[in-house]
Amino acid sequence: MHQPVEGETRTFERTFTVEDVRRFGELSGDDQARHTEPDEDGRVMVQGLLTATMPTKMGSDSEVLASTMEIDFRRPVYTGDPITCRSTYKTVVERDDHYEFVSDVVCENGDGETVLTTETEGIIRKNA
Repeated sequence: MHQPVEGETRTFERTFTVEDVRRFGELSGDDQARHTEPDEDGRVMVQGLLTATMPTKMGSDSEVLASTMEIDFRRPVYTGDPITCRSTYKTVVERDDHYEFVSDVVCENGDGETVLTTETEGIIRKNA
């Protein structure tokens, strides 16, 4: 368990593939044409909830038990475009057996445009 620190920022980057989108579509049932038919550049649009797995992965790395996540999808994400997410702890309160926190995540595409933001509230247990 990594002790969260107010103001601390962590980063995660991922580039989604057409295969990622296909597999998520099979699992979720979200297989609209925009996720299966390539555009003129050979890209497909990544499902919003697949993009939202990036903040989820970052929370998993820190053993987060989220109680709320408010996600704002700002612009589409396409396969082949690197997405970088930065998560910053806004507040951290230490309790006897856990930390309560609020964090903000901002995800940007390779052009520096914000594609997704989320505010997450939750806890991190001290002896997870």
